[in-house]
Amino acid sequence: MKLYAPWEKAFNKVATPFEHFLHAQTTTGIVLMFMTILALMLANSPLTENYAHFFHTKIDLNVGSWKLSHTIHHWINDGLMAIFFFIIGLEIKREILVGELSNLKVAILPILAAIGGMLFPALIYLSITSDTEGSVGWGIPMATDIAFAISALVLLGKRVPPALVTFLVALAIVDDLGAVLVIAIFYTEQIYTLPLMLAGASFLILVLFNRFGIHMILPYFTVGLFMWFFMLESGVHATIAGVIAAMAIPSRPKQAPCDFSEETKKLLDEYDTYPVCNDHMIHER
Repeated sequence: MKLYAPWEKAFNKVATPFEHFLHAQTTTGIVLMFMTILALMLANSPLTENYAHFFHTKIDLNVGSWKLSHTIHHWINDGLMAIFFFIIGLEIKREILVGELSNLKVAILPILAAIGGMLFPALIYLSITSDTEGSVGWGIPMATDIAFAISALVLLGKRVPPALVTFLVALAIVDDLGAVLVIAIFYTEQIYTLPLMLAGASFLILVLFNRFGIHMILPYFTVGLFMWFFMLESGVHATIAGVIAAMAIPSRPKQAPCDFSEETKKLLDEYDTYPVCNDHMIHER
């Protein structure tokens, strides 16, 4: 018989449906689509100037004499999207190690598909705009909006086979990273070497953390934050830092499965020796 605190049942009636919504696969897709529709409505309403002004509002981070200042638009693109790419990078790493992409023959397919998905749109664009000033924008049609691509797949739910989801997600990621690299190489006015080298050094430190078996979050978070900052200062799109950092996160368990099983059994045996608390004691707490 399950025991409850005095008001636990009433709280669960309110909290449980909300928790189910937050953990549902379709939640992120629904939220993204809703926010997209809302953004389109605001951008095409009398509030359009206020809407644009909001995203151009600057937010400053000050530590002593040091200052980092960017607009909300840039904080989203370079900050929040780096977190998004970090999560996607973790998913891809898992697939490469133990999932659908662990086989090289399988992994090469989305990579080649992504290369084709970048190359042919750029060639089509150039064939149409070759004699115009607009030809310099050939890198624009190369990109895939990975957030929308994944949200669309999530909304379809179990109707999409897992293997197809993995393929499309991998394709979208490779395509998006390729487009980011194109922007960094061909459209960035200047790439600063020193911050880029410091970002590389930060990544090496993360790899060393991994090799030494460090599983604590704080060291990875701290060095990863520095790597993101150095990447931002280098002129290269900071979202790349998210993917690179994900590659250094440990994928091996801290304890071997057999040892974990034995330790768990010992703890359960110790727990079984303790006297069971009665209902009155639980409710008193």
